[in-house]
Amino acid sequence: MQVSQPTLFGKLMSLFAGVALSGAALAATPAAAPATPQVEIKTTMGDIVVELNGEKAPKTVDNFINYVKAGFYKGTIFHRVIDGFMIQGGGFDEKLVQKKTNKPVPIESQNGLTNNTYTIAMARTGDPNSATSQFFINVANNDALNYPGRDGFGYTVFGKVVKGQEVVDRIKAVLVDDKGSFQNIPVVPVVIKSATILKTPIAPKQ
Repeated sequence: MQVSQPTLFGKLMSLFAGVALSGAALAATPAAAPATPQVEIKTTMGDIVVELNGEKAPKTVDNFINYVKAGFYKGTIFHRVIDGFMIQGGGFDEKLVQKKTNKPVPIESQNGLTNNTYTIAMARTGDPNSATSQFFINVANNDALNYPGRDGFGYTVFGKVVKGQEVVDRIKAVLVDDKGSFQNIPVVPVVIKSATILKTPIAPKQ
């Protein structure tokens, strides 16, 4: 499903811009990684494996891998879920407390990767270079998010789901509500139990 309605894009802009991303307090050591590392994200609704594209989005992939190695994502939730659009997580715990992050990573949206269904991309505020830990998985072909988008920058895609697409589908279909400043938050928390680099990569589904 392609999302092209202006109202939905407007929701996106407020969705990402409304999330304040704080500065660095989490120590992370840059480390060399394979060009296409795979990360397994275990959630309370099942497991998802994403394959990252270090060739097309090297800074973004290094940033994500540093958070993974630090155990940052354990206990965070998917705090915004919009069926037909995306599922967003990686920044808040179950009590909706935002975790402290590393410094932002520069945008890499001009890398040729597109916000198609089951791709993973970085969330950010209105500042194109504000992405830190939060990511989203597209559940539709969101062409409006591709560079240059409607804000001149678009959103950085840095990988794709290679296993657990059915888990993504289950998450996108959960019951959501508004809670305080949060919109489209799952009524029953969808929690990330762990995120780890696979030592033995799996073959992507054809």
